[in-house]
Amino acid sequence: MRFDVVTLFPDFFTSPLSSGLLGKALAKEIAEVHFVNPRDFATDKHRRVDDEPYGGGVGMLMKPEPIFAAVESLPTLPRREVILMTPQGQPMKQTLLIELATGYDQLVVICGHYEGVDERVLHLVTREVSLGDFVLTCGEIPALALINGVVRLLPGTVGKVESLKAESFEAGLLDYPQYTRPAEFRGWKVPEVLLSGNHAAIERWRREQQIQRTCDRRPDLYADWEKNSDVVSP
Repeated sequence: MRFDVVTLFPDFFTSPLSSGLLGKALAKEIAEVHFVNPRDFATDKHRRVDDEPYGGGVGMLMKPEPIFAAVESLPTLPRREVILMTPQGQPMKQTLLIELATGYDQLVVICGHYEGVDERVLHLVTREVSLGDFVLTCGEIPALALINGVVRLLPGTVGKVESLKAESFEAGLLDYPQYTRPAEFRGWKVPEVLLSGNHAAIERWRREQQIQRTCDRRPDLYADWEKNSDVVSP
């Protein structure tokens, strides 16, 4: 998998991309991340990448020319998606990350700044993605989240593939509670069923906990899951 990040601040990614599982995955060449700076393609003497919006308004917009030139300078793999990180995009959900990890060879990720990008940049874009219903100072933060979420799904990144199948959102439910040693901490005990060695009972308990936790914490997810399930409501 190849990532091409269009960003004014490539140094933003230095530490995160060299740390943890993500750093190991890149070192093993499971994925590769490249950066291209729109400022390198600005043509005026001040290398400006932003300007005032037509019609007035607060703030500045990223100009289209440097972004177009940056994207057009990149190699093009057969299965490519050009993604703009924007609050107006589709929510970044696990289903989207799975689609990107399995359906594409190259993800070009455009990081916006200021008040956003010139609308004509959308002629480059094949998908708009949002980290959530809030506004950040830059597109690098959601871009990093997208890269992390996609790379961890690529074969070879996570040691035990089974662990990917039992986590939050994979089956439309949140993850079940998990415990480790000691068996009792400050009066809080690990549930007896987890100490029983009865694997069937443990699996039933975990499933029940997933359903109840999703119902309590994310009723929106629970409603979607319940539509496709014949399980009786908790």
